[in-house]
Amino acid sequence: MRTDDLDFMLPRALIATKPPEHRDASRLLVVQRSDPSRLEHRVFSDLPGLLSPEDLLVFNRSRVVPARLVGQNIDTGGGVSGLYLQDGPAAGTWITLLKAKRARPGRRVSLKAPSGQDSGVVLELVERADEFGPGAWVVGVDAGEESETPAILDRAGWTPLPPYILGERLSRGEKIDEQSDRSRYQTVFAGEESGSVAAPTAGLHFNDAVLGGLKSNGVRTSEVVLHVGAGTFKPVETETLDEHPMHSEWCSLGPSADLFATGKPTTGRVFAVGSTSARTLESFADLEPPLPESIETRILIQPGYRWRWVDGMVTNFHLPRSTLLAMVAALLEVPGEVDGVQRVHAIYSEAIKERYRFYSYGDAMLILP
Repeated sequence: MRTDDLDFMLPRALIATKPPEHRDASRLLVVQRSDPSRLEHRVFSDLPGLLSPEDLLVFNRSRVVPARLVGQNIDTGGGVSGLYLQDGPAAGTWITLLKAKRARPGRRVSLKAPSGQDSGVVLELVERADEFGPGAWVVGVDAGEESETPAILDRAGWTPLPPYILGERLSRGEKIDEQSDRSRYQTVFAGEESGSVAAPTAGLHFNDAVLGGLKSNGVRTSEVVLHVGAGTFKPVETETLDEHPMHSEWCSLGPSADLFATGKPTTGRVFAVGSTSARTLESFADLEPPLPESIETRILIQPGYRWRWVDGMVTNFHLPRSTLLAMVAALLEVPGEVDGVQRVHAIYSEAIKERYRFYSYGDAMLILP
């Protein structure tokens, strides 16, 4: 499909720069794949009552790491911003995305802690890592006696909010509350598996009250793990979606492995909570049993895709020209009856008219089968 078909105009005022006071107070737009006329304006706390007993909600329990890097080029005094991606090829090295003037091997960057003080962590640029994208570098990490990445990032890293939130905060003159972001840009069900550099944002709306309501109503829940990479929210820059170099992400069925060991469960409908859960489920659905413990996935879901395990989805409102928007269009499509792209544009137009909040800290949509 053409990338232009996924474009739309969003008023900047609708970009959510902070979450609602209570997670389940976000708005919820309810639509249905089999009934194109259905469109309801609800609140997220209504979710348990909109599902049926034996329905299965599948969450991504990957934990977000404080991967955003803020610092200063020791040699030139220039500001540096970046993102930790993963540990590097040798001990004491990282793969990072860095935005810095006159970046070259040997340059050193002093990282600033969220407190505003010097973190005591210094990065030294070793070599470019172009396979990870423009601006990617292998860097040496000097953190004194500390050598474990989680501890170093906890000390020197910032919450990896997407650039569109940071940019909009700056334009509005809003202050960054790092303590709040560390708490709210993390799901309440995040497990011990750290590795995401962006939150599985559809899960941010859930709290103990909603989870309790689901249990009381007989709705089942389970979890998978997909470590969200930096490419997840990247707009598509190619003329067609098929030309887009799809990013790779590690995923595992985790606690859901037994449920899906022989294929799709025979009772209840399967709802993916977010695009990352959907990508995980559909990636494993394409494999023959016995299923591996984990895989690297580059799955690209767009209109015309035949869904195997996922019946419905809880999702946020996504960036124009993104693979996430293409996935939603694919789920809304009914072959021979409903054009998924046209329908997603109609739904998003309604969301814009009704002043829904967009993107990571924004409102949610429930897509029923």
